[in-house]
Order: sequence, then C-alpha cells, then structure tokens
Amino acid sequence: MDKTRPAPRKIIIAIDGPAGSGKSTLASLLARKYNYTNIETGAMYRALALKALEAGISLDDEAALSNLARNSRIELQARPEGNRVLLDGKDITGRIREQDVTDAASKISVHPAVREWMVHSQRAMGAGGGVVMEGRDIGTKVFPHAEVKIFLDAAPEVRSNRRFLQNPVVATPEQSVLEELRKRDLRDRTRANSPLVPAADAIVIDSTNLNLEQVFNRTVEIIESVVHSVSHQTTR
Repeated sequence: MDKTRPAPRKIIIAIDGPAGSGKSTLASLLARKYNYTNIETGAMYRALALKALEAGISLDDEAALSNLARNSRIELQARPEGNRVLLDGKDITGRIREQDVTDAASKISVHPAVREWMVHSQRAMGAGGGVVMEGRDIGTKVFPHAEVKIFLDAAPEVRSNRRFLQNPVVATPEQSVLEELRKRDLRDRTRANSPLVPAADAIVIDSTNLNLEQVFNRTVEIIESVVHSVSHQTTR
C-alpha cells in the first residue's frame, strides 16, 4: 500500500496594498519559496502604460486605452531574479521601471474598462492556482476566493523613503516622492472602480516598524497555517 502523502494543493496567494508597501518584493520571495508563479499585476499596467505613451494616446482617453489593451499581448516570464516582462514579444523589463511609465500606469489604472480587461487577463493567468498575485484589488476583485489574502501597509513617510532609496541616483527630492505617493494613494483609494481597500477577510500587516525578514516570516506563518488546513480537509 502506497502511503506517500499527496502533494499539497496549490493555492492562490493575494497580496494587496498601497504603493511602496513592499508587495512586489514580498510576492517575489514567496513565489521562490513555494515555486509558485509570481503574477506581478503592476508590471501589466506599466506595460500597457508604456504602449500608450509610445503610441501618443492620452492617458485620459478610456476608450482608446481599452482598445489598446484588447490589441496587446503582455507576458510575464518567471526568472530567479524576477519576472521578465514582454509586450507584444518585446522585452520591456527595464523600461517599465522608469518614472514616466510608473506615473502613467497609475493614471491609466483608474479607468474601469482598463481594469476590467486586466482582471480578465489576471484571472486567466491564475485560474489553476499555484500563484502569488500582488496589486491593489486582488483579494477584493480579481480573486475574492483566494485562500490567502494579505493587505500590506505602512505609513506614507516610510513608504516614500523606501521608494526614494530604491532609486538614489535619480535627482528627485525625497519630499517630491512623498507628495507623489500621497497623490497616488488618493487616486487608488477613491477611484470608483475597485478602490484600494482591504478585503473583509484579509490579514493586514503593517510594516511601518517591521523589516522585510519579519514581514516575510509573518506571511509564511499565515500561508503555512492555510496550507495545513487545506491539506487536512482534503485528506479527511
């Protein structure tokens, strides 16, 4: 009789939170630990924003942006050092991290039609489980039935400082980074479609006074508890 224990069922891990909270870094670490696919939703918005900038499309033109999205192919290829991002077959991994694309991504993300296209694409990517997905509406909109929902937050001053230190060579005053982050918070939290709020059943982790290792360990504890519970249910 084969007493080999079945492999744990692959789950969906949703990580939401405001800009600069550390979602991308945490998602990348978790994906490596569990050998899951890291679906970096921010990279998807950045890719579309870059295409809009290059095409000269107004970031306020929802209809044109929606049409652009429907005619775009965005791929995320997992690599040990992080996702490789392809737009219509072209590698744009480095370009989408530049400030103009970052700002544009925030502006196009407020449009309901754009978000609906993104949600459809993201659901298709994560339908089979075994994914870590980070963004701003994953636990509330994209995967409301995700087994693990984390809302990662921190004080605005702490988040802006982290952003500033990420790009010390860029000649942007730290105060300007904080002001832009506050504006982005306001856009994200007050938009009509899928505003940034914790899901009712999300576990909120405030990282204001925590380092990355502490946040990672706390999240792993939460995931392990859920995986143990799911495995127990399937073997009963």
